[in-house]
Order: sequence, then structure tokens, then C-alpha cells
Amino acid sequence: MKGAKQPVWDLPVRLFHWSLAALIALSWWTAENDEIEVHLYSGYAILTLIIFRVLWGIFGSSTARWGALFHRPSAILAYVRNSRAWKAIGHSPLGALSVLAMLVVLKLQIATGLLNADDDGFAEGPLSLAVSERAVEFAHEAHDFLFDVLLVLIGLHVAAILFYHVVERKNLVGPMVTGKAVLDPAAEPMRPGRWWAALLCLIAAIATTRWVIAGAPPFGV
Repeated sequence: MKGAKQPVWDLPVRLFHWSLAALIALSWWTAENDEIEVHLYSGYAILTLIIFRVLWGIFGSSTARWGALFHRPSAILAYVRNSRAWKAIGHSPLGALSVLAMLVVLKLQIATGLLNADDDGFAEGPLSLAVSERAVEFAHEAHDFLFDVLLVLIGLHVAAILFYHVVERKNLVGPMVTGKAVLDPAAEPMRPGRWWAALLCLIAAIATTRWVIAGAPPFGV
């Protein structure tokens, strides 16, 4: 008999997940339709989310912590051999690798966007004036390339969700919406984070983004 659903993902993680998905879609649309100003602000919002997630990975709930995303090679290999033996809550070892890969690419995407400028020089990232013209050109090309890489990772992520739903009979989307799932009796419940810690992480993320937009003084020009 199935037991009652228990917390798996806290509210900050779920808001981060769905807000990031919406902002990536907005960034793509604005880039395709030359809405550069909106594209910049969408990128700033993503930067704020990424900084918040980095901090929440230190101070947040047990499933949000970075320790829950890093697994030893032996654990990853064991999961590949027998995924049904995995009883812990949160991301599986392969799922964790997928999340880490997307976060790394997103960080690089944001970094190149901050250094980027369009061909006419009318739209510039806040840090583009702090580097050479050659660096700006490299950032421009890397920004486009990294988005293609990100699309591939998103496609693999969606494919994995469909695989688990159809083959493994596991609903991964529901818990990311409600925050709860039926746990294995051997699984350790989620240890929640503090609401005030989430608020402080958000304030720090917003303040850091504003500092970057200002040109990251004293490094900017």
C-alpha cells in the first residue's frame, strides 16, 4: 500500500526551476525577434536566479544542497546498472549530472552575454566595455554556440523525463509542481531550509546582479 506523500522539493527550488524554464523561453524569443532590451533584462533575471541557486545550494534544504548533486563515480555506475535500487529522494545520480551540466552551461551563457555586444554596437552587455574588442567578438560567437548546447541539454532532460514516465512509471514533473511524492520507506525525508535564509539568498542575488549591471565597479568602465 502506498503511503502518504511527503516533501521532496522545497518552494525555492520549484520556483527556481519553473522561473528559469520560462525565462530561457523568453530569452530565446526575444533574441529571435530582436527584442534586445527585453533580452538583456531576461538575462539579468536568469543571472539573479543562478546566483540565488548557488547560495541556496549552500544554505537550503537537504535536496537543494550541492552535496545532494555530487555523487561518486561508483554511485553513478551502480545507478546505471540498477536504477531501481536507488531509494534516496531528490535527483538521481544521472539526473544530478544533467542538472550540473545545465547550470555550468547557463553560467557560461550568462558570462558571455555580459561581455557580448551586437554587430552595430547599439546593444552592449554591462561588462563589454571592460574587455577588448576581440574578447567581445569571442563572447558574441560563444553566446550563440552555448545556447545550442543548452538546447541539446534541455532536449535530453525532457527525453529523460518522458523515459521515466513511460518506462519506469515514475512521475518526475508532479513533485516539481507540488513539492511532494510518495517515498520509499528506506528514504530519508527532506530536511527543509529556513525561510529567512531563502530571503537573504534572494537579497544577495539581487544585489550582486545590480552590481554587475552597473559594470561591476571598480572593474568595469
